[in-house]
Amino acid sequence: MKELKADIAVIGAGSGGLSVAAGAAQLGLKVVLFEKHEMGGDCLNYGCVPSKALISAAKAAQAVRTAGRFGVTAQEPTVSWDGVKAHVRKVIETIAPVDSQERFEGLGCTVIREHARFADPQTIESASVRVKARRIVIATGSRATIPPVPGLSDIPYLTNETIFSLDAFPKRLVILGAGPIGVELGQAFARLGAQVILIEPGRALARMDAEAAALAVAALRHEGVDVREGWKAIRVGGAGTNLELVLNGPNGESETIAASHILVAAGRAPVFDGLNLEAGGVAFDAKGVTVKPNLRSETNPRVWAVGDATGKALLTHAAGWHASVFVRNALFKTRSTFDALPMPAVAYCDPEVGQIGLTEAEAKEQMGEAAIRVVRWSFEENDRAQAEGAPEGFAKIITDKGGTMLGATVAGEGAGDILQIVAVAMSNKLKIRALTNYIAPYPTRGEIIKRVAGQWYVPVLFSGRTKGLVGLLQRIP
Repeated sequence: MKELKADIAVIGAGSGGLSVAAGAAQLGLKVVLFEKHEMGGDCLNYGCVPSKALISAAKAAQAVRTAGRFGVTAQEPTVSWDGVKAHVRKVIETIAPVDSQERFEGLGCTVIREHARFADPQTIESASVRVKARRIVIATGSRATIPPVPGLSDIPYLTNETIFSLDAFPKRLVILGAGPIGVELGQAFARLGAQVILIEPGRALARMDAEAAALAVAALRHEGVDVREGWKAIRVGGAGTNLELVLNGPNGESETIAASHILVAAGRAPVFDGLNLEAGGVAFDAKGVTVKPNLRSETNPRVWAVGDATGKALLTHAAGWHASVFVRNALFKTRSTFDALPMPAVAYCDPEVGQIGLTEAEAKEQMGEAAIRVVRWSFEENDRAQAEGAPEGFAKIITDKGGTMLGATVAGEGAGDILQIVAVAMSNKLKIRALTNYIAPYPTRGEIIKRVAGQWYVPVLFSGRTKGLVGLLQRIP
């Protein structure tokens, strides 16, 4: 076994691990990067990238289906599943070089394509190397959580790691879980021609603003997706593509439904298989590595964790931010915490739902309704949205009485892109006034943020007192 010494050993070449490795290597540190599967991790190979490529193919199919509203001949599209998969593969292959072993070796990293585990609190070993490192970063990601439904483990259920490579198109797809993954893939497969049933024990998109989530669910139902909120799968049976699920409803009713395929999208859990965290003196629980606010291990000061391994905001951009927190703290000796900035989240269904900070309900619960203000604007009053034939949705911003922004929701086409200007303002502790003090290009969907911010000042701007002041000022020559 080859003995190595390193400034940093990184376990996992997903979004967080790659960001740590790239930053440290370019700062001149000796980095050893372990990855036992695909470079790029879940996001590139099984998550964000393939799912958004699939969603884009589904959007194209839906555009053909609904073209009549623009005076263009509409028809039911013919979808080639092999063609869709080829598009997904092409997108992955195009992006892959950025995450490749060759690129990171070019940056100066030593890349070990083997399973890594702790040998002791400062040593990582694999089949061929043993690395003693000053710092160790756990970036092992997460995988789909499999709910304990009787019979589920006996059938060939799907997860995000297997659904994009299916040989045959899923004609009747049942999805367990209506969070962002379930909702996004459910709508996409329905648009590509599948019958889709979404089973959700609670509320669909439960972490999003309730009003925005209801808008998205209504759109899915309008497109033919059977969304079952308050339903649970209690038993699974059958074989091959002849599957059955027994469901219990919110009022105690029972129903048996058929499926050709079952996709599990009921949450995610960190991956620590064979990592031997106990030997490393690293405390962890079912959610992830137990870390301080700066992402350093509570029990081993040499160890840090980033991304899904922390159990905090299981999002690709969260992993990137965690890598930045590590670099700031461990390498530059500054103080930064994982929760120093508000974390945006987006469900990429149609209409999209973007959320940052508190939802309206959370703000009311935490601060009381009398202590907050909620302002909103509808896409129905946005000229670009009307021109594009997609006026569904709204934007809302929640503030305290002094104009400090507590949260925001955008629901509508392009919501994730539109939300970013609010993220900039909130991250830099700007008040809502900052969102009125710029020139928005016309006609754009993004104008909605300036419009909704302007609503905050309407009660004062057009009050009797202001009118009186304006009247007095007009007497001045």
